Amino acid sequence: MNETAVPTSRWAGAWPDALAFATGLALARVFRWETRDLVWSLWLSSLLVGYAMILWSIFSPVVVLKREGRTGGAIAALAGGLFTLLFFTFHFGMFHFVHSAFLNGFFPVADKPEGFPEPSLYAEVLARYWWFVPVALLAERQAFKLQPAPPEPPPTSVKAADIAQRKARQAHLNPTAGAMQPYKNVVRLHLLIFFFAGAHFAKLDSFLVYSAVYAAYFFPWRLLQAGKAA
Repeated sequence: MNETAVPTSRWAGAWPDALAFATGLALARVFRWETRDLVWSLWLSSLLVGYAMILWSIFSPVVVLKREGRTGGAIAALAGGLFTLLFFTFHFGMFHFVHSAFLNGFFPVADKPEGFPEPSLYAEVLARYWWFVPVALLAERQAFKLQPAPPEPPPTSVKAADIAQRKARQAHLNPTAGAMQPYKNVVRLHLLIFFFAGAHFAKLDSFLVYSAVYAAYFFPWRLLQAGKAA
């Protein structure tokens, strides 16, 4: 047997990804979306789902520590998480604000571009494409699993195994570790802008573009990584 093959049981859990792919593609077909609709729906999901992932990453260690009975550690993690949240709120929000300015120039939501993005633009984007957010949330569901932290070894132990376990615990409780994942989606969205622009000027069929983008977006790449690890 090929050692890098992913067990069938792993792929059995990918049916929500297939459902999200089919749902997004079907609705895009029914509503006759254009490239403009695709990019703005991805932008909105990147903003809202990505920010939810940041919130979860920052405050899930508080829940883990509370479950372990470490009230003091949970309070300290909560206080530190609030300061971390202020930074990521501004930083992550500015990334998407700049992207929205680019998108509004390439693919304006209104027939006539409004120029510099205004609140009315974001209200219109939310009203049009809100339904794609739950679909994208389904695709990112793995990021919202609450996993217990590895047990803490004796603090004075210098054994290699205990040192490794201590580092693994610290990494698990690091509030910024998972907060970087949404930025990968931002980079992906930035690259997609150029792809969409090229497809638009090449007059490619919108539905074919949807199919390619949604296939890449909803494919459970984590299963391939799990197969390599196995």
